[in-house]
Amino acid sequence: MKDDNCAEMRLLVQADVDGELSPREAAAVAAHLDHCESCAALQTQLIVASGRLRREVPYHKAPDALRTAVLSRIAAAAMPVPRVANDNPVPWWQRLPRFGLGPLVPFGAGAAVAACLALLLLAPPGGGLPEAVVSDHIRALQPGHLMDVVSTDQHTVKPWFDGRLDFAPPVKDFKAEGFPLAGGRMDYLAERPVAALIYQRRQHLIDLYVWPEEGRPDRSPASGSRSGYNFIHWTEGGMSLWAVSDLAAGELEDFVRLWRAG
Repeated sequence: MKDDNCAEMRLLVQADVDGELSPREAAAVAAHLDHCESCAALQTQLIVASGRLRREVPYHKAPDALRTAVLSRIAAAAMPVPRVANDNPVPWWQRLPRFGLGPLVPFGAGAAVAACLALLLLAPPGGGLPEAVVSDHIRALQPGHLMDVVSTDQHTVKPWFDGRLDFAPPVKDFKAEGFPLAGGRMDYLAERPVAALIYQRRQHLIDLYVWPEEGRPDRSPASGSRSGYNFIHWTEGGMSLWAVSDLAAGELEDFVRLWRAG
């Protein structure tokens, strides 16, 4: 593809690295990267830069005073608005808070600032992980993306990750139960490199994403679906695990039960 036709795709590549694309858009990006070395190189640079920023740039918690101020502004904005003498409601744009930013913040821009700060301070971490996990699974289904190591032997797959990750993912095989191990690959989720273990169920594939969550207590499986794909997330033994597949929800639950019992 000509370079001048890649301008829009480069924006999509950046959004894909940030986990902002729909599964359909992510699949389109993956297909483009298969035959465009320039955009593939950009993706690699962005992933490396993002990882370095997360690992190396100091993180500073918002001070309590800022949190208190934001919460009080939000509470004030939610209070009932007095009605004028002619009983006509105050126009909505006049009800939006200014946050003391003077003429630089016309009308509702202050509310946008409040919303952004509220998201940063109050939103739980990893809120977009279901979408990111499903999008990554769909992207991996594109030709050439699924596996870095192809093997049905857990004693081959597990050592393959040695030296490639800073943790040792647990690898299990359930061939006798109808969920044979097919292989594995390295991936990037939750702002870090992760292990992706690939299992089969007839013609269906299951991606099991694994990465450390030190200090997190074990958590029972919680399930959901996105874009026709089912996922189950749980924490166990200091690891966060996400199973995602187009399998029926009941069969994916069977797989997770086998894994946890195994």
